[in-house]
Amino acid sequence: MTFTQLEIFALVAELGSFTAAAQRLKITQSAVSHALKQLETEWGVTLLLRGSACIEVTETGKSLLVRVRELLGISEAIRQEVSAVRGLSRGVLRIGSFGTTSSLQLLPRLLEQFKRSYPGIDVFVDEGEDDEVSQWLIERRVDIGFVVLPDERFDTLPLVEDQFVALIPAAHPLAAKKAVSLADLSPNPFIMTLAGSATAIQRLFEEAHLSPSVKQRYAQIITIIKMVESGSGVSIVADLAAPNQVMALCPGVTKRPLIPVVKRSVGLATLKQKHASPSVEAFLKMAKKVAASFP
Repeated sequence: MTFTQLEIFALVAELGSFTAAAQRLKITQSAVSHALKQLETEWGVTLLLRGSACIEVTETGKSLLVRVRELLGISEAIRQEVSAVRGLSRGVLRIGSFGTTSSLQLLPRLLEQFKRSYPGIDVFVDEGEDDEVSQWLIERRVDIGFVVLPDERFDTLPLVEDQFVALIPAAHPLAAKKAVSLADLSPNPFIMTLAGSATAIQRLFEEAHLSPSVKQRYAQIITIIKMVESGSGVSIVADLAAPNQVMALCPGVTKRPLIPVVKRSVGLATLKQKHASPSVEAFLKMAKKVAASFP
């Protein structure tokens, strides 16, 4: 077993492709296949199911993958510790982001500052839903991720406080109100976001003993706003997920706060900060400073 074989296994599992892994590592596809075959032979297990359409990780592979990523994380942390002695000139940072809130509003400003300060750190970003990012942290697929706080599973750094808002067609009677309640929205056709907040929104209605009449579900915030503008229904999204520059594209939509106000906090999370690599520590330190300038 070598670290190169482990790195190849983790990358093929992440990308779901021998070709993509070979391109990322700048080696031949046959070298990738050979390394994995050697690893499976040494361990006496099947790690991957090689189908014609895609590569799937076996249940045994999924179990071992957590440990493999842990070992690779330790190896990377050691490399970065050595590099840090010379000024943190190289390393890798993997970030998990979710939807418009972090990917459009927060991450660009953080990455701009981080790349300016640490140009030698190779940064990779994966975007998913809120729950996916949390799972990626647990599986060590990412080093740091955006999460909705509080989350006791991780060490966290709060960045911004957000709130949920209602999206209403401009011609709808509810648009004349300064704020709307869940009871106001409940009788209307409802468009549910799949961008990460669906569980939280559903919980709001359940706690109010109401049930939204969900007619449509979309993962893209711009699609939700356009469908609201068309009169297909009303929706609830996080305020930061519907910034002014996006809302300006759909003037036929009105954004109104909920009553009572429903807030949420968004921050960065690591599995264990005391085990964090120098690049993660540097990103957290920089994010804490930049967060002070967030509205």
